[in-house]
Amino acid sequence: MIYLDYQATTPLAPEVAAAMRPWIEEKYANPHSPSRWGAEAAAAVDHARDQVLTEVGLDEGRFIFTSGATEALNWAIKGTIEKSERRKIVTIATEHAAVLDSAEWLEGRGYQVIRLPVGADGRVDLAEAEEAIDTRTALVAAMMINNEIGTIQPVAELAELAHNVGAVMLCDAVQGFGRIDLPEAADLIAISGHKIHGPKGVGGLWIRKGHEPAPLLHGGGQEAGLRSGTLSPALCVGLGTAARIANERRARDLSHVARLFEVALATLGDGWTLNGGIEHRYLGNLNLHREGLDAARLIGELRNLAFSLGSACASGSGRPSHVLRAIGLSDRQARSSIRLGFGRYTGEAELVSACRTIAATAEAQTRFAA
Repeated sequence: MIYLDYQATTPLAPEVAAAMRPWIEEKYANPHSPSRWGAEAAAAVDHARDQVLTEVGLDEGRFIFTSGATEALNWAIKGTIEKSERRKIVTIATEHAAVLDSAEWLEGRGYQVIRLPVGADGRVDLAEAEEAIDTRTALVAAMMINNEIGTIQPVAELAELAHNVGAVMLCDAVQGFGRIDLPEAADLIAISGHKIHGPKGVGGLWIRKGHEPAPLLHGGGQEAGLRSGTLSPALCVGLGTAARIANERRARDLSHVARLFEVALATLGDGWTLNGGIEHRYLGNLNLHREGLDAARLIGELRNLAFSLGSACASGSGRPSHVLRAIGLSDRQARSSIRLGFGRYTGEAELVSACRTIAATAEAQTRFAA
Protein backbone atom coordinates (compact mmCIF):
# COMPACT_ATOMS: atom_id res chain seq x y z
CA MET A 1 0.00 0.00 0.00
CA ILE A 2 1.12 3.55 -0.75
CA TYR A 3 -0.01 5.87 2.03
CA LEU A 4 -1.14 9.37 0.97
CA ASP A 5 -3.47 10.38 3.80
CA TYR A 6 -1.20 12.39 6.08
CA GLN A 7 -3.93 14.89 7.05
CA ALA A 8 -6.02 12.04 8.49
CA THR A 9 -3.09 10.61 10.45
CA THR A 10 0.67 10.23 10.10
CA PRO A 11 2.78 7.08 10.41
CA LEU A 12 4.21 6.60 13.89
CA ALA A 13 7.88 7.58 13.93
CA PRO A 14 10.18 4.65 14.87
CA GLU A 15 11.85 6.81 17.51
CA VAL A 16 8.46 7.51 19.05
CA ALA A 17 7.54 3.83 19.20
CA ALA A 18 10.87 3.05 20.86
CA ALA A 19 10.45 5.83 23.44
CA MET A 20 6.93 4.67 24.32
CA ARG A 21 7.65 0.96 24.62
CA PRO A 22 9.11 0.90 28.19
CA TRP A 23 6.12 2.88 29.47
CA ILE A 24 3.77 0.31 27.95
CA GLU A 25 5.57 -2.90 28.88
CA GLU A 26 7.51 -2.23 32.11
CA LYS A 27 6.95 1.23 33.60
CA TYR A 28 3.20 1.07 33.95
CA ALA A 29 2.77 2.98 37.23
CA ASN A 30 0.17 5.69 37.62
CA PRO A 31 1.98 9.06 37.26
CA HIS A 32 -0.28 10.51 39.95
CA SER A 33 0.71 7.87 42.51
CA PRO A 34 3.04 8.91 45.39
CA SER A 35 5.17 5.77 44.98
CA ARG A 36 8.70 5.85 43.60
CA TRP A 37 7.44 4.28 40.38
CA GLY A 38 4.67 6.86 40.18
CA ALA A 39 7.17 9.67 40.67
CA GLU A 40 9.31 8.26 37.85
CA ALA A 41 6.28 8.20 35.56
CA ALA A 42 5.38 11.76 36.58
CA ALA A 43 8.90 12.91 35.73
CA ALA A 44 8.56 11.35 32.27
CA VAL A 45 5.28 13.20 31.75
CA ASP A 46 6.85 16.51 32.82
CA HIS A 47 9.80 15.95 30.49
CA ALA A 48 7.39 15.30 27.62
CA ARG A 49 5.52 18.48 28.53
CA ASP A 50 8.77 20.45 28.29
CA GLN A 51 9.48 18.93 24.86
CA VAL A 52 6.07 20.06 23.61
CA LEU A 53 6.60 23.55 25.06
CA THR A 54 9.94 23.80 23.28
CA GLU A 55 8.26 23.08 19.96
CA VAL A 56 5.40 25.49 20.75
CA GLY A 57 8.09 28.13 21.23
CA LEU A 58 5.94 30.63 23.14
CA ASP A 59 6.49 32.12 26.60
CA GLU A 60 4.00 32.95 29.34
CA GLY A 61 1.98 29.80 28.95
CA ARG A 62 1.52 26.22 30.07
CA PHE A 63 0.66 23.03 28.26
CA ILE A 64 -2.08 20.70 29.48
CA PHE A 65 -2.34 17.16 28.11
CA THR A 66 -5.72 16.02 26.80
CA SER A 67 -7.04 12.96 24.96
CA GLY A 68 -6.61 14.79 21.67
CA ALA A 69 -7.43 17.99 19.83
CA THR A 70 -11.19 17.40 19.83
CA GLU A 71 -11.23 17.51 23.62
CA ALA A 72 -8.82 20.46 23.66
CA LEU A 73 -11.01 22.48 21.27
CA ASN A 74 -14.24 21.64 23.09
CA TRP A 75 -12.61 22.63 26.36
CA ALA A 76 -11.14 25.85 24.99
CA ILE A 77 -14.43 27.00 23.48
CA LYS A 78 -16.89 25.95 26.18
CA GLY A 79 -14.54 26.74 29.07
CA THR A 80 -13.76 30.22 27.77
CA ILE A 81 -17.42 31.02 27.18
CA GLU A 82 -18.33 29.78 30.66
CA LYS A 83 -15.95 32.28 32.25
CA SER A 84 -16.98 35.22 30.06
CA GLU A 85 -19.88 37.60 30.42
CA ARG A 86 -19.93 38.04 26.64
CA ARG A 87 -22.16 35.86 24.48
CA LYS A 88 -20.69 35.99 20.98
CA ILE A 89 -18.28 33.68 19.14
CA VAL A 90 -16.62 34.41 15.81
CA THR A 91 -15.18 31.56 13.78
CA ILE A 92 -14.70 30.56 10.13
CA ALA A 93 -16.98 28.49 7.90
CA THR A 94 -14.15 26.08 7.03
CA GLU A 95 -13.20 25.12 10.59
CA HIS A 96 -12.95 21.54 11.83
CA ALA A 97 -16.15 19.93 13.13
CA ALA A 98 -14.80 20.07 16.69
CA VAL A 99 -15.02 23.87 16.48
CA LEU A 100 -18.14 24.22 14.35
CA ASP A 101 -20.14 21.65 16.31
CA SER A 102 -19.09 23.15 19.65
CA ALA A 103 -20.15 26.57 18.39
CA GLU A 104 -23.46 25.16 17.18
CA TRP A 105 -24.03 23.54 20.59
CA LEU A 106 -23.54 26.92 22.25
CA GLU A 107 -25.74 28.58 19.65
CA GLY A 108 -28.54 26.25 20.72
CA ARG A 109 -28.13 27.64 24.23
CA GLY A 110 -28.61 31.23 23.19
CA TYR A 111 -25.12 32.34 22.22
CA GLN A 112 -24.50 34.23 18.99
CA VAL A 113 -22.19 32.53 16.49
CA ILE A 114 -20.71 34.27 13.44
CA ARG A 115 -19.23 31.95 10.81
CA LEU A 116 -17.06 34.06 8.53
CA PRO A 117 -17.07 33.11 4.83
CA VAL A 118 -13.88 32.50 2.86
CA GLY A 119 -12.80 33.28 -0.68
CA ALA A 120 -11.96 30.80 -3.42
CA ASP A 121 -8.47 30.54 -1.93
CA GLY A 122 -9.91 29.44 1.41
CA ARG A 123 -8.78 32.56 3.26
CA VAL A 124 -10.97 34.73 5.42
CA ASP A 125 -11.41 38.41 4.51
CA LEU A 126 -9.89 40.51 7.30
CA ALA A 127 -12.22 43.45 6.66
CA GLU A 128 -15.24 41.18 7.19
CA ALA A 129 -13.57 39.73 10.27
CA GLU A 130 -12.96 43.19 11.72
CA GLU A 131 -16.61 44.08 11.23
CA ALA A 132 -17.76 40.88 12.95
CA ILE A 133 -15.33 40.97 15.90
CA ASP A 134 -16.71 43.58 18.28
CA THR A 135 -16.93 44.28 22.00
CA ARG A 136 -19.63 41.60 22.38
CA THR A 137 -17.19 38.92 21.23
CA ALA A 138 -15.84 36.51 23.83
CA LEU A 139 -13.84 34.21 21.57
CA VAL A 140 -12.39 34.12 18.06
CA ALA A 141 -11.53 30.61 16.79
CA ALA A 142 -9.46 30.00 13.66
CA MET A 143 -7.63 27.02 12.22
CA MET A 144 -3.98 27.60 11.40
CA ILE A 145 -3.78 25.20 8.43
CA ASN A 146 -6.99 23.79 7.01
CA ASN A 147 -7.12 20.02 7.21
CA GLU A 148 -8.94 19.58 3.89
CA ILE A 149 -7.28 22.07 1.52
CA GLY A 150 -4.12 23.19 3.35
CA THR A 151 -4.99 26.89 3.45
CA ILE A 152 -3.00 28.93 5.98
CA GLN A 153 -5.25 31.47 7.70
CA PRO A 154 -4.01 34.90 8.90
CA VAL A 155 -4.23 33.88 12.56
CA ALA A 156 -1.89 36.62 13.81
CA GLU A 157 -4.04 39.31 12.23
CA LEU A 158 -7.22 37.73 13.57
CA ALA A 159 -5.65 37.62 17.03
CA GLU A 160 -4.90 41.33 16.82
CA LEU A 161 -8.52 42.04 15.93
CA ALA A 162 -9.65 39.88 18.85
CA HIS A 163 -7.33 41.55 21.34
CA ASN A 164 -8.37 45.02 20.17
CA VAL A 165 -11.83 44.34 21.61
CA GLY A 166 -10.75 42.25 24.59
CA ALA A 167 -11.64 38.87 23.10
CA VAL A 168 -9.71 35.59 23.46
CA MET A 169 -7.99 34.03 20.43
CA LEU A 170 -8.13 30.24 19.96
CA CYS A 171 -5.96 28.62 17.29
CA ASP A 172 -6.54 25.07 16.06
CA ALA A 173 -2.92 24.24 15.22
CA VAL A 174 -3.42 20.51 14.63
CA GLN A 175 -2.13 20.63 11.05
CA GLY A 176 0.44 23.35 11.71
CA PHE A 177 2.14 22.20 14.91
CA GLY A 178 5.59 20.82 14.11
CA ARG A 179 5.51 22.25 10.60
CA ILE A 180 5.41 26.06 10.79
CA ASP A 181 5.82 28.64 13.56
CA LEU A 182 2.80 28.98 15.80
CA PRO A 183 1.15 32.41 16.11
CA GLU A 184 2.68 34.34 18.99
CA ALA A 185 -0.53 36.27 19.62
CA ALA A 186 -2.77 33.25 20.21
CA ASP A 187 -4.13 32.77 23.73
CA LEU A 188 -5.13 29.12 23.34
CA ILE A 189 -3.56 26.58 20.95
CA ALA A 190 -4.87 23.05 20.38
CA ILE A 191 -2.58 20.28 19.08
CA SER A 192 -2.76 16.54 18.39
CA GLY A 193 -0.12 13.81 18.62
CA HIS A 194 -1.03 11.62 15.67
CA LYS A 195 -0.67 14.44 13.13
CA ILE A 196 3.08 14.76 13.81
CA HIS A 197 4.10 11.08 13.77
CA GLY A 198 3.07 10.60 17.39
CA PRO A 199 0.44 8.29 18.91
CA LYS A 200 -3.32 8.62 18.68
CA GLY A 201 -5.27 9.39 21.83
CA VAL A 202 -3.15 12.28 23.08
CA GLY A 203 -2.99 16.00 22.39
CA GLY A 204 -3.28 19.10 24.43
CA LEU A 205 -4.03 22.75 24.92
CA TRP A 206 -1.41 25.47 25.27
CA ILE A 207 -2.82 28.21 27.51
CA ARG A 208 -1.49 31.73 27.85
CA LYS A 209 -1.25 32.85 31.46
CA GLY A 210 -4.52 34.41 32.56
CA HIS A 211 -6.62 32.71 29.87
CA GLU A 212 -7.33 29.40 31.59
CA PRO A 213 -10.73 28.00 30.49
CA ALA A 214 -13.12 26.62 33.07
CA PRO A 215 -12.62 22.83 33.40
CA LEU A 216 -14.57 20.63 31.02
CA LEU A 217 -13.82 17.39 32.88
CA HIS A 218 -14.20 17.13 36.65
CA GLY A 219 -12.63 14.58 38.95
CA GLY A 220 -9.14 14.46 40.35
CA GLY A 221 -7.88 17.65 38.70
CA GLN A 222 -4.66 15.88 37.75
CA GLU A 223 -3.57 18.47 35.18
CA ALA A 224 -2.99 21.61 37.26
CA GLY A 225 -6.58 21.48 38.50
CA LEU A 226 -7.77 22.28 34.97
CA ARG A 227 -8.22 18.83 33.48
CA SER A 228 -9.11 15.62 35.29
CA GLY A 229 -8.19 12.08 34.37
CA THR A 230 -5.24 9.71 34.75
CA LEU A 231 -2.56 10.49 32.20
CA SER A 232 -0.87 7.79 30.13
CA PRO A 233 2.91 8.20 30.47
CA ALA A 234 3.35 6.23 27.24
CA LEU A 235 1.13 8.58 25.24
CA CYS A 236 2.64 11.69 26.80
CA VAL A 237 6.17 10.45 26.12
CA GLY A 238 5.11 9.66 22.55
CA LEU A 239 3.81 13.18 21.97
CA GLY A 240 6.88 14.74 23.57
CA THR A 241 9.25 12.68 21.46
CA ALA A 242 7.29 13.43 18.28
CA ALA A 243 7.45 17.15 19.09
CA ARG A 244 11.21 16.98 19.65
CA ILE A 245 11.79 15.20 16.33
CA ALA A 246 9.50 17.63 14.50
CA ASN A 247 11.55 20.50 15.90
CA GLU A 248 14.80 18.90 14.74
CA ARG A 249 13.53 17.94 11.28
CA ARG A 250 11.27 20.85 10.44
CA ALA A 251 13.37 22.40 7.66
CA ARG A 252 14.04 19.02 6.03
CA ASP A 253 10.40 17.97 6.25
CA LEU A 254 9.17 21.24 4.70
CA SER A 255 11.67 20.99 1.85
CA HIS A 256 10.66 17.39 1.25
CA VAL A 257 6.91 18.11 1.01
CA ALA A 258 7.51 21.09 -1.26
CA ARG A 259 9.36 18.83 -3.68
CA LEU A 260 6.64 16.16 -3.45
CA PHE A 261 3.93 18.75 -4.18
CA GLU A 262 5.65 19.71 -7.44
CA VAL A 263 6.21 16.06 -8.37
CA ALA A 264 2.58 15.13 -7.71
CA LEU A 265 1.17 17.99 -9.80
CA ALA A 266 3.52 17.24 -12.69
CA THR A 267 2.75 13.51 -12.62
CA LEU A 268 -1.04 13.89 -12.43
CA GLY A 269 -0.93 16.02 -15.57
CA ASP A 270 -3.72 18.01 -17.17
CA GLY A 271 -7.40 17.89 -16.32
CA TRP A 272 -7.10 18.59 -12.60
CA THR A 273 -7.97 21.83 -10.80
CA LEU A 274 -6.41 22.77 -7.48
CA ASN A 275 -8.92 23.38 -4.68
CA GLY A 276 -7.93 26.45 -2.69
CA GLY A 277 -5.13 28.90 -3.35
CA ILE A 278 -1.49 28.08 -3.92
CA GLU A 279 0.03 31.15 -2.22
CA HIS A 280 -0.98 30.63 1.41
CA ARG A 281 -0.88 26.85 1.58
CA TYR A 282 0.87 24.01 3.36
CA LEU A 283 2.32 21.99 0.49
CA GLY A 284 1.91 18.60 2.14
CA ASN A 285 -1.79 18.88 1.24
CA LEU A 286 -2.87 18.49 -2.38
CA ASN A 287 -6.65 18.77 -2.81
CA LEU A 288 -7.96 18.90 -6.38
CA HIS A 289 -10.93 18.01 -8.54
CA ARG A 290 -11.48 16.63 -12.02
CA GLU A 291 -14.61 17.28 -14.04
CA GLY A 292 -16.85 14.23 -14.19
CA LEU A 293 -14.84 12.18 -11.70
CA ASP A 294 -16.60 10.00 -9.13
CA ALA A 295 -14.02 10.35 -6.37
CA ALA A 296 -15.64 7.79 -4.06
CA ARG A 297 -15.60 5.23 -6.85
CA LEU A 298 -11.97 6.09 -7.60
CA ILE A 299 -10.97 5.30 -4.02
CA GLY A 300 -12.86 2.01 -4.25
CA GLU A 301 -11.04 1.09 -7.45
CA LEU A 302 -7.59 1.84 -6.04
CA ARG A 303 -7.47 -0.36 -2.95
CA ASN A 304 -3.67 -0.35 -2.82
CA LEU A 305 -3.58 3.44 -2.38
CA ALA A 306 -4.60 5.30 0.77
CA PHE A 307 -5.99 8.76 0.06
CA SER A 308 -9.25 10.49 0.87
CA LEU A 309 -12.13 12.68 -0.21
CA GLY A 310 -11.53 15.22 2.56
CA SER A 311 -11.82 15.21 6.32
CA ALA A 312 -11.59 11.73 7.82
CA CYS A 313 -14.01 12.85 10.53
CA ALA A 314 -16.80 13.45 8.00
CA SER A 315 -15.91 10.86 5.36
CA GLY A 316 -18.82 8.59 6.20
CA SER A 317 -21.53 11.25 6.20
CA GLY A 318 -22.19 11.14 2.46
CA ARG A 319 -22.46 14.95 2.44
CA PRO A 320 -20.24 17.13 0.22
CA SER A 321 -17.37 18.74 2.09
CA HIS A 322 -18.40 21.93 3.87
CA VAL A 323 -14.91 23.28 3.15
CA LEU A 324 -15.14 22.73 -0.61
CA ARG A 325 -18.61 24.25 -0.70
CA ALA A 326 -17.34 27.25 1.28
CA ILE A 327 -14.70 27.99 -1.38
CA GLY A 328 -17.34 27.95 -4.10
CA LEU A 329 -17.36 24.40 -5.45
CA SER A 330 -20.64 22.87 -6.50
CA ASP A 331 -21.79 19.59 -4.94
CA ARG A 332 -20.75 17.84 -8.14
CA GLN A 333 -17.27 19.36 -8.06
CA ALA A 334 -16.91 18.51 -4.37
CA ARG A 335 -17.76 14.88 -5.12
CA SER A 336 -15.16 14.97 -7.89
CA SER A 337 -12.40 16.01 -5.46
CA ILE A 338 -9.63 14.00 -3.84
CA ARG A 339 -7.09 14.87 -1.18
CA LEU A 340 -3.52 13.57 -1.33
CA GLY A 341 -1.47 14.06 1.84
CA PHE A 342 2.23 13.30 2.04
CA GLY A 343 5.12 13.96 4.37
CA ARG A 344 8.26 12.74 6.06
CA TYR A 345 8.12 9.07 5.07
CA THR A 346 6.66 9.48 1.56
CA GLY A 347 9.15 8.46 -1.13
CA GLU A 348 9.25 10.34 -4.42
CA ALA A 349 9.18 7.15 -6.49
CA GLU A 350 6.12 5.77 -4.69
CA LEU A 351 4.34 9.10 -5.05
CA VAL A 352 5.02 9.12 -8.80
CA SER A 353 3.71 5.56 -9.07
CA ALA A 354 0.56 6.43 -7.12
CA CYS A 355 -0.15 9.60 -9.12
CA ARG A 356 0.30 7.79 -12.41
CA THR A 357 -2.20 5.17 -11.29
CA ILE A 358 -4.67 7.82 -10.08
CA ALA A 359 -4.35 9.80 -13.30
CA ALA A 360 -4.82 6.75 -15.56
CA THR A 361 -7.79 5.41 -13.59
CA ALA A 362 -9.45 8.83 -13.43
CA GLU A 363 -8.91 9.33 -17.15
CA ALA A 364 -10.50 5.98 -17.95
CA GLN A 365 -13.42 6.63 -15.64
CA THR A 366 -14.23 10.06 -17.05
CA ARG A 367 -13.69 8.94 -20.65
CA PHE A 368 -16.14 6.05 -20.41
CA ALA A 369 -18.61 8.19 -18.48
CA ALA A 370 -18.71 10.83 -21.21
